[in-house]
Amino acid sequence: MMAILARSGRRAALVAAGVTSTVLAATATTVVGTARAADGAPATHYTLDQGKSTLEFQFVQAGAQNKGKFTRFPVTLDFSPDNLAASKLDVTVETTSLDTGDKDRDDALKGADLLSVAKFPQARFTSTQITKTASGYDAVGKLTLHGVSRDIHVPFSFRTADEQGKPAGYLLGKIALKRLDFGVGQGDYKSTEWVGNDVSVSYSLRLVPAAGH
Repeated sequence: MMAILARSGRRAALVAAGVTSTVLAATATTVVGTARAADGAPATHYTLDQGKSTLEFQFVQAGAQNKGKFTRFPVTLDFSPDNLAASKLDVTVETTSLDTGDKDRDDALKGADLLSVAKFPQARFTSTQITKTASGYDAVGKLTLHGVSRDIHVPFSFRTADEQGKPAGYLLGKIALKRLDFGVGQGDYKSTEWVGNDVSVSYSLRLVPAAGH
């Protein structure tokens, strides 16, 4: 009888040890999986292909729609759809590169009463957070324009493509700004009678991964 009890005790101990090992292994797997999920995929670092990208704006002047563009606007994007916490958008616009196709209008827009590019040669947007939306993504951050910084939302869609064996990213979107929110409009231009307050900005960017990404 004692031998039977001893054998039963050993079997029970072995079963208990096996159950404990299984539970510990499962717990470790869960912890590792959770940590990996929290880390997410590494963000790819992209830079702008300036020659294949556009940054355009539209505004109303004297009751007529007018449009223009900036020709120099360096962009960097760190992006992973699976790790938005590590994603970031940074755009610097060289305001001196403004071009509407009309020299007199360009000179007026660049002048001291509007963009004042001699004093403020750059505008910059830096995101602090990127979130997923129903139609794409939303970059929340600060836009500094004409020496004034304001929080704005920059909505965009993003897709990647394999082009002859080389990866590329495409970022598209559009936002609406009010120029007077940034002090763009002094003297007669504080009135919206001749130049409207609303400015629509659209962007179509081709981005390429930096070496090693």
